[in-house]
Amino acid sequence: MIANRIIALKRVLMVSTFTALVFSCAKQTTNVSDSDPWRRMELIIKSIPQTQFPDKTFNIKDYGAVADAKTSNTAAFEKAIKACTENGGGRVLVPDGKYLTGAIHLESNVNLHLEDNAEILFSLNPKDYPIVHTSWEGTELMNYSPLIYAKNKTNVAITGKGTLNGQANSTNWWIWSGGKDYGWKKGIPSQNDPQNREVLVDMAERGVPVTERIFGEGRYLRPNFIEFFQCNTVLVKDVKVINSPFWILHPIKTNNIIIDGVTVNSHGPNNDGCDPEYSQNVLIKNCTFNTGDDCIAIKAGRDADGRRVALPSKNIIVQNCKMVDGHGGVVIGSEISAGVNNVFVENCIMDSPNLDRAIRIKTNSKRGGVIENVFVRNLEVGTVKECVLKLNMFYNVYGSQTGNFIPTIRNISLENINVKNGGKYSVWAEGYKESPVENITLKNVVIHKVDSIYLLKNVKNINFINTYINEKKVAQIKN
Repeated sequence: MIANRIIALKRVLMVSTFTALVFSCAKQTTNVSDSDPWRRMELIIKSIPQTQFPDKTFNIKDYGAVADAKTSNTAAFEKAIKACTENGGGRVLVPDGKYLTGAIHLESNVNLHLEDNAEILFSLNPKDYPIVHTSWEGTELMNYSPLIYAKNKTNVAITGKGTLNGQANSTNWWIWSGGKDYGWKKGIPSQNDPQNREVLVDMAERGVPVTERIFGEGRYLRPNFIEFFQCNTVLVKDVKVINSPFWILHPIKTNNIIIDGVTVNSHGPNNDGCDPEYSQNVLIKNCTFNTGDDCIAIKAGRDADGRRVALPSKNIIVQNCKMVDGHGGVVIGSEISAGVNNVFVENCIMDSPNLDRAIRIKTNSKRGGVIENVFVRNLEVGTVKECVLKLNMFYNVYGSQTGNFIPTIRNISLENINVKNGGKYSVWAEGYKESPVENITLKNVVIHKVDSIYLLKNVKNINFINTYINEKKVAQIKN
C-alpha cells in the first residue's frame, strides 16, 4: 500500500515537473518569437519533418509503361504506385523517355522520381481526369482530378530533374479561361459562362455540401496541376513543371511540405506558381518561377467557403527563390477568408517587366480575413510596374466584391530591400476607417525611379527607418 502511494506520488511529481518544463519552454519560445521573428522562422523550419522512403525501386516500365509519347501509361503508373505502397513504400521510377498519361494519384510512402531526361506528358482529354474532391479558386467542389493528386496521404514526394508537362496551350485547357489572349472567341464555352464559376460560388454561399457541388464535364473549370489535399510530410524537389492548365503547385489543408529547387515555366491564364491554401509549415526554397500569373500566392479560401473551413494558412516560408516573370512576386489573397499569418520571405530576386508588385496583400469586405505578421528581408528587385508593397482591402474582380466582413491587415515588415525601378508608388496601402492597415515598417529600403513615395488611406503606424526613395531619405510620418 505504502509502496503504491510512493509510486503514485513520484508520478505526480514527474508530471508536475514535466508540465512546468513544458510551460517554461513554451514561454521561452514565445519570448524568442515575439522579439525575433526570424528566429521564429528558424524554429518552424526545424520542426518540419523530412520524408523518408525504403530503398526499393518500382520501375514503371516493369508495369507496362511505354516511352513513345503516345501510348497511354495511366494504368502502368497506377500499378507501379499500388505495388510500391503495398510493399511498404519506396521509389516509383520514371526512366528517361516521354510517357503519356492521364491523372496520377499518389499514395502514402511513395516517391515519384523522374530521371533527368524523363518527361511525363499529361493527356489533353478531360475524360482522363476522374471527378475528385478538389478546390477551384478557393472553393471546394467535385471536379476534374488535378494532373497529379494525393488526398489524405502521409510521407509522399515528387523528385528528380525530369519534366512534368501539362501540354496546356491556347487550343485546349487555356481556351476555357475565356481570355482572348488564350484563343477564346465569342461562342466558345468557358468558365465564365453563368452555369460555371457563378454557380459554384453561389452553391458555396448557400452552404450546399461539397459532395453535391458536382462539376467536371460541360463546366469548363480547369484542373490544378499538382495538388496535395489534406496530406502531411510532403516533398517536391528539383522537377521542372511546364504548361499547366491552371494553378501549378497547390497544397491544400496540407501540413509540413517542402518545395525545393523546383522550376516552374508556364504562362497560361491563372498560372500561379505555388498556392498554399489552408496549409501550415510550408517551406518554398531555391525555386524559379516564370509564370503567367502570381509567382507565389498564399490562399485561405473564398468567402463563405473559407469561413466554413476556417483553417488559416500559417508558417509559410519563402527562401532563395527567383521570380523571372509573373504579376506578383509573393502575394497573399485574394482567396483569403480564413486568414493568413506568419509569412517569411527572404533572399529572393524579382526582375521582370511584367512584375506589377513585389509584395502584395489583396482582400475586401466580401473576403474578410485577418492577415498579420508578414516579414520580408533581403530582396533584389529589378522593375515593378505599380508598386513595391501593396496592401489593399478593396480588391475588386468578377463584379461586386463588397460585404459585411471587414478584413484586418497588420504587422508588415520590409527590411534590406533594393529596387532599381519602383513604378508608381513605393507603398500603396488602403484600409477602412474602422479597420486601418496597421504597423507597416520599411527599414534599410532603397527604391529608385518611383513616381510617388506612397499612397496611404486609413493607415495607422507606418515607419520608415533609414529608407531612401529616389535618393532622398524618407521622413518619419506622424501617426
